[in-house]
Amino acid sequence: MDSSSCVDLFLRWLSCSNRPLVNLTDFSVPCVCLDLLLVHVITSPTLLLLLLSDFSSSELSQSVSGAEMSPVSPVTVLLRLTGFVLLISLALGSESSVAFPVTCATRGADLRQDGLVLLCPPDCSQAKVFGSGTYAAISSVCGAAVHRGVVGPSGGAARVDKLPGRHNYMGSYAHGIQSQALARWSSSFIVSKAVHDPLELSSGTGTGTTPLPAKKQVKKSSVKKALTGGNKDCQMDIAVVTDSSNNIGQRRFNLQKNFIAKLAAMLRVGPTGPHVGLVQASDAPRTEFLLTNYTQPKELMFAIKELAFLGGDTNTGKAIMHTAETFFTQDNGGRRGHPRVMVVLIDGWPSDDLEQAAMLARESGINVFMVSVAKPAPEELGMVQDKDFMKKAVCRDNGFFTYLISSWFSTTKHVKPLTQRLCSLDGLLCSKTCYNSVNIGFLIDGSSSVGEGNFRLVLEFLAGIARSFDISDVGSRIGAVQFTYDQRLEFSLSEHSDKEAAVSALRRIHYMSGGTATGQAILYTTQNLFRRTGPGRNFLIVVTDGQSYDDVRSPALAAQKQGALQTPRRHHSALDHTLCFPTPGITIFSVGVAWAPLDDLRAMASEPKESHTFFSREFTSLSELVPLLVRGICRDFTENN
Repeated sequence: MDSSSCVDLFLRWLSCSNRPLVNLTDFSVPCVCLDLLLVHVITSPTLLLLLLSDFSSSELSQSVSGAEMSPVSPVTVLLRLTGFVLLISLALGSESSVAFPVTCATRGADLRQDGLVLLCPPDCSQAKVFGSGTYAAISSVCGAAVHRGVVGPSGGAARVDKLPGRHNYMGSYAHGIQSQALARWSSSFIVSKAVHDPLELSSGTGTGTTPLPAKKQVKKSSVKKALTGGNKDCQMDIAVVTDSSNNIGQRRFNLQKNFIAKLAAMLRVGPTGPHVGLVQASDAPRTEFLLTNYTQPKELMFAIKELAFLGGDTNTGKAIMHTAETFFTQDNGGRRGHPRVMVVLIDGWPSDDLEQAAMLARESGINVFMVSVAKPAPEELGMVQDKDFMKKAVCRDNGFFTYLISSWFSTTKHVKPLTQRLCSLDGLLCSKTCYNSVNIGFLIDGSSSVGEGNFRLVLEFLAGIARSFDISDVGSRIGAVQFTYDQRLEFSLSEHSDKEAAVSALRRIHYMSGGTATGQAILYTTQNLFRRTGPGRNFLIVVTDGQSYDDVRSPALAAQKQGALQTPRRHHSALDHTLCFPTPGITIFSVGVAWAPLDDLRAMASEPKESHTFFSREFTSLSELVPLLVRGICRDFTENN
């Protein structure tokens, strides 16, 4: 039965009956209907007035004096406990600071008013929940509140805010609840901590007592606010997974907290620096705070200091799985294009298997570091289920992602070297996917044979390629050169540090018009566009519609070789003019349109020629080549890295 049917049934009963409201137990409806009815009482002034008019003072006097009285319904009990003042204030539409009691079965779809503060009962861990962070409206609101960590297993107050529907609700395990995935739903909601204290319900009286408003805590502003932007050379999203098991114990747990605090101080967190969140590993993983909860050092230090010891088993595998699935999403504060790092601290050895969780983390582009403190002694190895758990858990078994510390009493000297590893962009191999680690240069034919209209189609084609990559100051980058007989650097690889700005700059390029000298343009691009980076990361896409007036083979071969010399640029210092640097090899994809000769296209393209040469008879068909070129770049990147 849905909520509207329940209300209609109740109103029909109320209009036909002269019996007082206290006889509502004679009204035969399912319990779920009473629950839905209470929500409508909260949000419907008309229904509230009907209830109040039928609940006369004489009937109340009769029940109090001990005269014959009818059984009291659940609705009446809750109305008495909550109090008429509360109901009237809610009905008038004011935002209430008082929590309204609901059951574990109450769904987001059952709430008619936005921004309600609800009081959840204990033991809602079996409630149905769909989504993570943002929940489908068919989810239990209290189940979602537990899953989000807003309330604990013992219940509590939570605020519910409605959102539009969406696609792809992600399932995840958090705080003892496994939420389910859902492809689509028409409406959503989020849950957050209630701003004010909930209403105290008195068991000895018929009305609720509203406490004085809680004194709002005012955050102290940071004295060095202008200096806390963070370490711009370490713009990582870092999840710390702590050991909170019985194995570590309370004393060593406190030493672990001190170590994490020193590590956070050395990282220099900030809005434009590293972001740090934390998950505790125990019987079940517990998210303590997300990446964007504390982006100022003092706030982060306080949050670490307040961590409570949990006890239980060392289920590190569950904690890695939970972190990999939920922690780095954009809903939870993950930043697009920023490397993802997971630092897992463990005292001794884990109670569960790490291999499957670590595989998911690697596939998700997360760099897992294992920090083992007080590793198992030789006589303890017999109790370790998997002696190679460290090798299986890390991003790569190359020594870089494994860090051993002999004792919790000697961690201070390890803070700086571990920080250097976490901030080493070139060492974070699992972050390096083709989408966030490549430099792509566009060499665009602006000759007279192209024409203004077709030139715009070429720019849209290149914008489609650019949109396929995660462009940021720590991710992929794009740059562009236009050529006729002359060359013009439209924008460099470092000029635009986000995707929208780069795509916008690409679309704003003005058409030059002129002749076609592709060979000279390749040489110019090699010397002026590409910076020095590791091999296998630089890609040049040449788009042309005709034959070049100069040789293209030699400049293309020079660009593809590691030893091609970069000549000094003008306007540099005299010292710069004495130096020549080898540029990294550039992988060239040639794209011909209309009258472009196949011989020129193959001469420019990297080996194997067949997979690096593309042709379209019409400019309007260029868009069909976008997925093929993106796939080709990813293939080459994977093979070379």
